[in-house]
Amino acid sequence: MVEIGACARPPASKSLPLSPAQCRAARGLLDWTQERLAETAGISRSTVRDFESGRHELHRSTADLIVAAFATAGAEFLPEGDGVRFAR
Repeated sequence: MVEIGACARPPASKSLPLSPAQCRAARGLLDWTQERLAETAGISRSTVRDFESGRHELHRSTADLIVAAFATAGAEFLPEGDGVRFAR
């Protein structure tokens, strides 16, 4: 039963594990260039460049590769997209 005045919510979307700003912040924390991130994650530099500049979204699998590269180097993302820090 739906309450009068209640709004239907769209299904929860599967958001990516990082934003362009977090990607730039993590690179800054690790002092990595876009080239180094691309090499470490096994993706192209243009993918990193275009994602960080907001030109396109990443595929989930590509975002997972980036997050894994950062995690291997000791960076961890804070919940709710609040930033990045060295893992404890």
